[in-house]
Amino acid sequence: MGLYAQTDPQVGQYMNVQTSFNPAAAGDGDLMRVVGLHRIQFTGISNAPMTTYFTFSSPFVIGKTKHAAGVKFMNDMYGLFSNQSVHAQYAYRHKLGKGYLSVGVDLGFVNVGFKVDSVNLDQMEGLVEDGYFVVGDDAIPVGGGENGASGMGFDMGMGVYYSAPSWYAGVSYSHITRPNIEWSDLSSIKMEGTLYVVGGYNWRIKKTDWVLKPSAMVMTDFSNWDVNLTMLAEVKERYRFGAGYRIAGSVNLLFGMDIINGLQLGYTYELPANKLIRGTYGSHELYLAYGFNILKPKRTNKYKSVRYL
Repeated sequence: MGLYAQTDPQVGQYMNVQTSFNPAAAGDGDLMRVVGLHRIQFTGISNAPMTTYFTFSSPFVIGKTKHAAGVKFMNDMYGLFSNQSVHAQYAYRHKLGKGYLSVGVDLGFVNVGFKVDSVNLDQMEGLVEDGYFVVGDDAIPVGGGENGASGMGFDMGMGVYYSAPSWYAGVSYSHITRPNIEWSDLSSIKMEGTLYVVGGYNWRIKKTDWVLKPSAMVMTDFSNWDVNLTMLAEVKERYRFGAGYRIAGSVNLLFGMDIINGLQLGYTYELPANKLIRGTYGSHELYLAYGFNILKPKRTNKYKSVRYL
């Protein structure tokens, strides 16, 4: 018997945390970046998802070639499951036209756990026919101490990313190795790969301090798919606000500002656009990032990331 479900978390600030799913975005705009994001999803629902990301990336030069390296950490809690991962990232960056084309890879490990002690089987006593679970059923994972069952597997992802002064686009694929986490002889979980396609554009309104920033992200594991459409407006290269729509069933409002030069703070409020709205007060997401340029460009070849104008 097998069950299938999404394993990668979703975020509203995807345009600002692209190294969380595409290693080729490391070093974008020649910026060293430290990023943190915390998302509380479906507040008011018991055991609702809660996700934390932390990424660090830095560009560097070897001879006349440009590269980037970094690390990413993730802690994702959903239902009775937990998913922690750590990856090292590397990207090779090549000047192409007005921007840079990057190819990246991340290598690391994922640890998936299951809270066995939290399984409620009180109402299943005696349901032994037709394959129902009963107390002591061998199909329920055991072991792992107080936190239940857990296991670790090797993980790998790859991506391609292009960023120019007015637009960017990227394609990446997670869990290439499809880690198979075994909790017992009869229970395991396999991390299926997810394909990400992301793109965005900067449209500066002439004779104003306004820049419109439409973007989109497509996610699919080839069984299910989701599309996130977002429109942000930036004022005086400091204040940002906008809205988004996820076809899987939610709308969101996004806000952000530069506290000081290079330090960004963002907040997203997301509300289900389906029957889930009856049981939740929505989702909250907080984003904080600091970036600065460590590779001084030549005066004749100025370049700045479309995402960090």
